[in-house]
Amino acid sequence: MQRLASLLCVSAIACASCLYAETRLQHQGLTFHLDESSGRYGFAAGAGDIVLPDSSAGVLLGGEPVRFKRVNATSSTVSLEGGTPSGKHMSLKVTFSAHCADLEASVAEPGAELRFQTSGASPAYGLADHAVYRAKYEKAGGQWFTTDVTGFSDDAFLSGQGISRLVSNFVIYPKQQFAELLIDPTTKIVHTSAQQIVQGVKRAPAKVHLYYFFGDPHAIYAEYLRVRRAAGYKVEMPKYQAFGVGWEAFGALGWETNTNTVRDSVDRYLKDGYPLTWMVIGSGFWPAEPDTMHETTSFGYWDKTKYPDPKALIQHFRDEGLAVMLGLRITFIVGGPYSDEGVKHGYFLTENGQAKVYKGGWPKLPYYLLDAHNPAALDWYMGLVKKWQDYGINGWKEDFYGYGGYEDLRDDKVDPTNGRLFAQKQLIIERNGYLSSNGDLHRINDFNYNQQQDRGPVNALAFAYSGFPYVYPDIVGGTFGENHFSTNRTPKMEAYMMRNARWASLHASMGMGEPPWSFRKEVSDVMLASAQFHARIVPYLYSNARKANADGYPWTMTPLPIAFPSDANVHGRENSTTRGYEWLIGDAMLAAPLYGDDYLSATTRDIYLPEGRWMDYDTGKIYEGKQTLKDFEMPAKKTPVFIGGSGVTLEKINGETRICVYPIAKASTVQLTLPESEQVIAVKVPAIRSIATVKVTSSGAAVATRTDGHAITFVPRAGASYVLTGGE
Repeated sequence: MQRLASLLCVSAIACASCLYAETRLQHQGLTFHLDESSGRYGFAAGAGDIVLPDSSAGVLLGGEPVRFKRVNATSSTVSLEGGTPSGKHMSLKVTFSAHCADLEASVAEPGAELRFQTSGASPAYGLADHAVYRAKYEKAGGQWFTTDVTGFSDDAFLSGQGISRLVSNFVIYPKQQFAELLIDPTTKIVHTSAQQIVQGVKRAPAKVHLYYFFGDPHAIYAEYLRVRRAAGYKVEMPKYQAFGVGWEAFGALGWETNTNTVRDSVDRYLKDGYPLTWMVIGSGFWPAEPDTMHETTSFGYWDKTKYPDPKALIQHFRDEGLAVMLGLRITFIVGGPYSDEGVKHGYFLTENGQAKVYKGGWPKLPYYLLDAHNPAALDWYMGLVKKWQDYGINGWKEDFYGYGGYEDLRDDKVDPTNGRLFAQKQLIIERNGYLSSNGDLHRINDFNYNQQQDRGPVNALAFAYSGFPYVYPDIVGGTFGENHFSTNRTPKMEAYMMRNARWASLHASMGMGEPPWSFRKEVSDVMLASAQFHARIVPYLYSNARKANADGYPWTMTPLPIAFPSDANVHGRENSTTRGYEWLIGDAMLAAPLYGDDYLSATTRDIYLPEGRWMDYDTGKIYEGKQTLKDFEMPAKKTPVFIGGSGVTLEKINGETRICVYPIAKASTVQLTLPESEQVIAVKVPAIRSIATVKVTSSGAAVATRTDGHAITFVPRAGASYVLTGGE
């Protein structure tokens, strides 16, 4: 029975052949219950179960089940001592807060495997990069991709497996209203199925925290954000410039970069109307000889033939309003310009007291790795970075990869360098990390023309589920075998460039590469329209990024199972069979691109519209929600967006940032922020069916409006409040 105050009780409960004790902790409507004799545990809300106990055990230490005895309790905590049949000891403290249970395990002899297991649940979402590389997706004839990670099983969960770099073992079960996360940057254990859920750590430290989050997705993501930050994993507010349209030399020029090719390509993009705000010279800027100067830790060195005056080149782009980034790694090639200094002072990771030499996918030569958790090593590294900053570089595409097979490499091996760079207000494209978001963009692994195309959207959505919603989906078109495309353009290439550009435009950022002017005008027109549409919605994306940074909810890319968890129709669609790759931007934009490995042949999609009313962005036609638009025509020239929800967005139109109100608005008060200000703008709207009679006032004074497309729009002031009337 639940009481008004929090309650802990221990009771003797009869079973067929034994008498055992059950520990029960009740707090604010949630109940934790544990069978002391077996360690089996679960959670309930009111009279209903949320997480059921596993059928065999609850906590396993060194492969053995732990039995517990209660030793202490308060209104929101319970402490237990436990042991295994062979004599291993641990304690467990369970602490409740409003939407979270913290299971803190203290292991008497660190180093043993520790597992927590319960009964299963489905569907399950999350796991970031791990969601798209596991062997479970391999089937005859290719790979099968899905955001539903039900069936995932990995006893060596660590970055570097397959394409995994950005790592989170957060898993959310939105239909059941809970999520789970064990925090540890070393090798973890993660299983999730309809029968059993396991999270653990291969070699337990002295203390391990396993968190359960409860409630609707808003409550869950708020607690997830709080826990990440409390554990020391930074979740930073990205910079507006990063959300714009970018350019990457690797996509445009491959390895053959130089002053002229880089300048000419970027300037041609600007001349042709591409609204670029950032650029990356990620390849070929280092000295060509010797090989030990290659890659991206030859700080301050440029190829003198290809880049005779790098400072002037960088200033040229800075004058054009671009952030200028270089590629950056923590790998120091043995024999490279700074390697001896790093070895001498103990700045690299070691083995048996000596700087450890690593071999991996990139760089090809043996290398040392920065010990980024050593404060002195981190200071030294930042001093080297300054050698490039002195040329005017103000951003970085962090790009360490190809390091699989090394269990000593923690998931957070790059977090400290990204954190220090971000603190300097540098623009960061984040590739590696554990739970942290200390970059401006979350870039999926290289996504190229010659790959299976369902991986990209599944990877991007998996990032959003995992708390990495500022997704940059790689360069439009990627690369072709890591060389720039052949000049022999095929229909397949052209279809790819158009579909890929449309898909990319709906993310937090998009980057250009392969020259649009090398394709037919029909193709280049779609590429330009996509880039310009992205630039149009960047203010709305960024306003929602501020909300995401404040409350943890993935506002910039909200998968439909998170936005509408109780709608059975939204589950089971984000996969390479159905290809229902849809998401919300804020509450008012539904992204519904036609994308996947059928990009060459497909011209229609089955588009699911959730509850509410939805308007086709291009045509203005309005559809009732909770229906599937079967075989909906999606030509490449179409903007793949519907407007719904509040019907209120923030868009940049002809150089002005304007609030746009569409005639599907429901009665509500919407809060937005301008890119340059954190002051909240409040917009009170009635239910609007027509914009013809809508009037806008602020503090009783009329506000000038106009019609743009299918919306009534006006220029807002930071911190102002607006009231709309009419619209019947």
